[in-house]
Amino acid sequence: MVSFLVCLALLVGGYFTYGKVVENTFAPDDRETPAVKINDGVDYVVLPQWKLFLVQLLNIAGLGPIFGALQGALWGPIVFLWITFGTLLAGGVHDFFAGMMSERNNGESISEITGIYLGGAMKNVMRVFSVVLLVMVGTVFAVGPAGLIVTLFKNSGVEGILATTLFWLIIILIYYFIATFLSIDKIIGKVYPVFGICLIVMAVGVAIGIFINPDYTIPEIWSNFRSMHPASTPIWSFMFITVACGAISGFHATQSPLMARCMKSERQGHFVFYGAMVCEGVIALIWAAAGCSLYEVTGGLNTGLQAVLANGQSAAIYDVCAKTMGGIGIALAMLGVIACPITSGDTAFRSARLVLADWLKLDQGSYRNRLILCVPVLGVGAFLGIGNALGFIDYTIIWRYFSWTNQTLAMIVLWAASMYLFYDKKNYWITAVPATFMSAVSATYFVAAGECLNLGTTIAYPVGIVVAVLFLGTFLYSIKKRNVRPQYDTLKK
Repeated sequence: MVSFLVCLALLVGGYFTYGKVVENTFAPDDRETPAVKINDGVDYVVLPQWKLFLVQLLNIAGLGPIFGALQGALWGPIVFLWITFGTLLAGGVHDFFAGMMSERNNGESISEITGIYLGGAMKNVMRVFSVVLLVMVGTVFAVGPAGLIVTLFKNSGVEGILATTLFWLIIILIYYFIATFLSIDKIIGKVYPVFGICLIVMAVGVAIGIFINPDYTIPEIWSNFRSMHPASTPIWSFMFITVACGAISGFHATQSPLMARCMKSERQGHFVFYGAMVCEGVIALIWAAAGCSLYEVTGGLNTGLQAVLANGQSAAIYDVCAKTMGGIGIALAMLGVIACPITSGDTAFRSARLVLADWLKLDQGSYRNRLILCVPVLGVGAFLGIGNALGFIDYTIIWRYFSWTNQTLAMIVLWAASMYLFYDKKNYWITAVPATFMSAVSATYFVAAGECLNLGTTIAYPVGIVVAVLFLGTFLYSIKKRNVRPQYDTLKK
């Protein structure tokens, strides 16, 4: 329990210390923001800071810091270290620069931002990459809550259409279409603060449930500094990919521009972007602690947690809530867990619309232009989600590709942020170091994982190191050859 509290204290303290270092490196000023300058009443709308924070938190949270953290707990309390330091040194930095680079470039999507700092070829790669990721995220965050709602009804003894995944999936997809189409302040700006409170109450409730129950003890890192995964899955780089949203996630880079279009002042970035990521890290830490403390350990392996996760993510989340809370508490907790992915799914599809709009130069003030993009984007999401509900598409496969795509996108965004800092004559190592680390993580997983090249860790480990060194070397060679100021003046900002 001590190691959990230390990690929690590091996360909170890191927001005020390292988060301030990150903010000072960027150096926000009093220039006019896109929300004030453009203000189209649809995507560019000034929102108060507290709403910006809650909307950003719900945009980036989803099932990632909940189910991802539970899966990460299979490795044992060593996952606390990745959640803590990943959040402070990588995830918070990534989210902050993704949002602030967008803010400095009229709120453009992350694919366009990447193109500005890494070139036209990477822009096109990121356009495709971003849309594919966002549709997968929207699908994952539609199927997950639909399954969870069905679990609740069945556990309550309700049968019939209300206890079918397909029914709730269609309801959620209809909501997604409405939220994607309407202006950001009509639904998202009004509903998200309520869901944000539910999410925070849920996390606090799970934490209190662990602490007050004498049967639950959060294991210490120093007593279990090893892998406790029952399947002997390696820590490197599988744990780093699995936890994803609870430490660093490229999906967040697609969401941060949404709030960059709604900020009244650049000085809100520290609280909105870095702060929301730290809050998500705290949520992930709590759920990882639950996974490590609530279930039986056999022979030093987390077999009890593995058995619960085998029943599916909805059942696993319900079980944690049932063990830590009861009555009204469990109702609030389950509402938070359902609302969390839904409120990430709708903004995922919204972001996909905006990426395509920036790509195709379609003005989104027009109802017709929004429909042109909403219909095909939601159509693909519906196909994947309904295919899963009918058993044609394996949800776990979508989740695994989603996790790897997440971390690869984060790597690219961190390299773009490094180039931005170089152009601006700032300390680019603050982003280049986590970019190098994530390059190794992404490359290693791609070579080793069964759903990718499946070549095993013997080959994957050295390949990951070589790729990371190659990327860092390419970056350093590139900046050495550039004439900084003339080249920077050709960029937007």
